Amino acid sequence: MTYTEAKNRIEKLKKLINDYRYHYHVLDESIMSEAAADSLKHELTKLEETYPDLLTNDSPTQRVAGTALDKFVKVEHKYPMISLNDVFDREEVEAWIKRTDKLAPGRTHQYFCDIKMDGLACALIYENGTLKQAVTRGDSMVGEDVTQNIRTIINVLVSMRKNKSNQLFLKGRTEVRGEIVMYKKDFAELNKKREAAGKPIFANPRNLAAGTIRQLDARLVAERPLHFRAYDLLRDNPAEVPSNDLAYKVLISLGITTNNQAEVFSDVDLVMKFADEWQQKRHELPFNTDGLVIKLNDRKLFADLGTVGKTPRGAVAYKYAAEEATTIVKDIVISIGRTGAATPVAVFDPVVVAGTTVQHASLHNADEIKRRDIRVGDTVVIYKAGDIIPQVEKVLLELRPKVAKTFNMFTELSRQYPELEFVRPEGEAVYRVKGATGPLLLKRALEHFASKSALDIDTLGEKNVEALVDANLVHDLADLYTVTKEQLLNLERFAEVSAENLVNAIGAKKHPSLSRFVYGLGIRHVGTQTAVDLANYFKKLDNLGTATYENLRAVNGIGEVVADSILGWFVDDDNQALLSKFRVLGVWPRDVTIAGGKLSGKSFVVTGTLETMGREAVAEKVRNLGGTFQSSVASGTTYLVMGKNAGQSKADKAKKLGTQIINETELLKLIG
Repeated sequence: MTYTEAKNRIEKLKKLINDYRYHYHVLDESIMSEAAADSLKHELTKLEETYPDLLTNDSPTQRVAGTALDKFVKVEHKYPMISLNDVFDREEVEAWIKRTDKLAPGRTHQYFCDIKMDGLACALIYENGTLKQAVTRGDSMVGEDVTQNIRTIINVLVSMRKNKSNQLFLKGRTEVRGEIVMYKKDFAELNKKREAAGKPIFANPRNLAAGTIRQLDARLVAERPLHFRAYDLLRDNPAEVPSNDLAYKVLISLGITTNNQAEVFSDVDLVMKFADEWQQKRHELPFNTDGLVIKLNDRKLFADLGTVGKTPRGAVAYKYAAEEATTIVKDIVISIGRTGAATPVAVFDPVVVAGTTVQHASLHNADEIKRRDIRVGDTVVIYKAGDIIPQVEKVLLELRPKVAKTFNMFTELSRQYPELEFVRPEGEAVYRVKGATGPLLLKRALEHFASKSALDIDTLGEKNVEALVDANLVHDLADLYTVTKEQLLNLERFAEVSAENLVNAIGAKKHPSLSRFVYGLGIRHVGTQTAVDLANYFKKLDNLGTATYENLRAVNGIGEVVADSILGWFVDDDNQALLSKFRVLGVWPRDVTIAGGKLSGKSFVVTGTLETMGREAVAEKVRNLGGTFQSSVASGTTYLVMGKNAGQSKADKAKKLGTQIINETELLKLIG
């Protein structure tokens, strides 16, 4: 390739890559795959390395430049970045509107409404369409020069997009104001990786975005996925931008990302309808928000009204209900994930946060608990990370009771799981079950799920389970329902008939009884009878999954240990993902519809061997008729069924307790 050819190719690559970014970040559409765009950028990088004199500062490859800074330079804002007064309900919005009407009587007002982003405010200054400086909000009058870091953000334009409609704004000074945010999905993924690496997790996206921009080394900033979303456009001649909705249209034409949700309304009813709508839909947004910004659309009127104190009269911030709440840590239970990782989970007094009831939250690992000094009995502030995941924000030490109990991870592992041994690998923050690898735990879980007392999946025994896991066909319980006959025929153990039989056997158990499914999930301390009791009480799996500690304790026979274990299972991220996968695959237990049965209030114990049916079959029949099947005779047991070769000890105990002793024939009459 000649020099001239390279120059032409570079210009075309730059234009195409910038077009891709414009469509992707501004118009929320894709003109090519991300992989294709990466390939183009790679080609551009290679050409610029070959012809370094063709490398320009506005190239899409120039996102990280220079060495780490010693400090940030203070910069005075040409126009102050003032904050807004908060309002919290319709009454306060109406009061603000009345004040503006009084200050500007006889004027028809339009209201520009936009989503309020929870990020770091920043101003980008362009000279003749080229980025010259980026300054943080600071104290509203003076901020910090973070230009080098801002250049690493992929949707920040180094050169504004040119077209016939925006030529005016490509001349002279144009200031673009917006928020630097980290999207919720990126934040969750980043924390997931840190947790896996044994590193402390970040508290929330806003703090992380702010802390990232204030890193002195731009290379560190480039490693974190940040986005810039504009909310204002300033020119030295205000008449060039007469309204806020025009400002957004110009921003988009220049290639700057804005919120597409922004709208203009003519009365308070429409403003509040918009506010109510986004209070419900805000969880669908990629970034966190705590409300709206409501401004007068007429920017001259906005300026004429001036400020009171440090806030403008022509705009307010409408805040949604508090996203934080306080509650008391009742206990810390430990959940064992399918990989053998032990995760401490805080159990709270139920409290409503962001419109939903929160009663537990992951505390991640022992180091995190120690670092934050979280104790049983503490009053804590909780919030929803990304409006979704409950997290502990901080402990209110002022309210710590003298009896608050320090949590010792190793001691609690020994107490809660005395039959297991745990190790903490060097360099990791997570305790794991010793000798239990992911595949080993998965095999045991699958065997349990397919067992007679659980889903009773025919032909799915130990050997077939091992074959499925070792062949990487199954990675969790739900994957059983994705196995095909063709996949099985590739394994040595399976021929045409055996493969078809196994697939059919699995498919036949897509809608098991609720009790069998709950037992099959392998929740610690939940045996067959407990699963039946839970199923009969909650009727639906969703009801069980959202049950509070008090709900669980209300079930006959459910104590603290079992209740904590159930809560811990349903809060585990892996388990939640598993249930979601079951739903997608159309696998879900039947709701319990039997209100009672002729054996309601009766309890049975079988000893010895029965000729007509197995013990598990008897147990299921008894439970379906409303009765209780027990493993041993106890006070309150109604019947002891004596089969062949029955031992005498249970019979002696039954006589002592007044339990009625019957034979197999009498049992069959009772169960029909």
